Amino acid sequence: MTRVVVIGAGIVGLSCAWFLQEHGADVTVLERSAVAAGASWGNAGYLVPAMVAPLAEPALLREGARSLLTPGSPVAVRGRPPVAFLAGFARNATASRWRRGMTALAPLAVAGLSAFDELAKGGVAAEVHERTVRIGFTAGQDTAGLEHELTAARSAGQDVSYRISAGHEAPFSDRVTQVLHLEGQRFLAPGAFLDALAGSVRERGGEIAGGAHVRSIGFGPGGLQVDTWTGPPHRADAVVLATGAWLPELGRRLGVRVPVQAGRGYSCSVRLADPLPGPVYLPGARVTLTPYGDRVRITGAMEIADRDAPFDGRRIDALLRSLRPLLDAGWDDFREPWVGSRPLTPDGLPVVGATKLPGVHVAGGHGMWGVTLGPVTGKLLAEQIMSGASAPGLRPLDPLRRGSLR
Repeated sequence: MTRVVVIGAGIVGLSCAWFLQEHGADVTVLERSAVAAGASWGNAGYLVPAMVAPLAEPALLREGARSLLTPGSPVAVRGRPPVAFLAGFARNATASRWRRGMTALAPLAVAGLSAFDELAKGGVAAEVHERTVRIGFTAGQDTAGLEHELTAARSAGQDVSYRISAGHEAPFSDRVTQVLHLEGQRFLAPGAFLDALAGSVRERGGEIAGGAHVRSIGFGPGGLQVDTWTGPPHRADAVVLATGAWLPELGRRLGVRVPVQAGRGYSCSVRLADPLPGPVYLPGARVTLTPYGDRVRITGAMEIADRDAPFDGRRIDALLRSLRPLLDAGWDDFREPWVGSRPLTPDGLPVVGATKLPGVHVAGGHGMWGVTLGPVTGKLLAEQIMSGASAPGLRPLDPLRRGSLR
């Protein structure tokens, strides 16, 4: 039986661990904090393969250039700007590179939901809901950009169905003049799903060790091993590094040349006047809303900052302020304020595959699409590790690629 140590207990690391067990591996997951403690717990929980696209694209570059230094804007830099990352992002935010990124992501998006189906059939007992995603546009906003992305997804093999209607429907205010109804998508409660996935890994014989801060990966007297700051080394036949925005700490030593930058997102929950039947997205404010028990989770902001920067309550205030004119909600009854660091790459592609150190692999850099693509990339990497054969869908995601730096 192959012994594999997975470092990181977010959706990417736990998915990889689960699919490794499908191949008969003996798995230990090491997590510096607790399950879903990074970007996984407080995100929107969208499973929207139809909208998977590289973040680096011309329109966002134009918007970012105007708003990066504007207080309260949906996209902002906090602290010292990461010059190398921003320069790489700008180089990749061209139409031709965006299309190249779409081509690379397309096979993963097509297979994304089936990976969730495999988890469910294999015993991951968590609710995943199929719903229409409603996307609201105010006067003066155009649906053409989003429709262009949906057409690209359809051309890549996805079954994409949508319609556009006039606004003036709950929960939108009369400022929302058009609504795009994107059908056949899904959503979940991230915390509950990660708990169920971790529970399944344990039930199948895996160990998940919290409070295990890894300091190095290398070869010792007994072969490949993972050393933590406390406790004895963990010996392994293979290692997977899936630490999200913290990937550079160990990844640089393994030859991972693609910069991974924290793009911090904020969320909270409020109570709407009427229950929300399914997810809502407001692209003008770059804010998502997801049913969350008897409340709704509001998620948004892209704060380019240090991954360990303190919580900034002004970002929550800005989220709620941008929504007040668009929705009827109990704005004074907001709860569960949260911030998490999404791992961004300059070309918008994850880094998944082997490193320069034999037996050591990386799975990270999923950006906004960690929930949607985490299980399918975990499945493909597990197959690649256990079979020794290269997975075609992972080739563009090579962690040793140099394309993001040019």
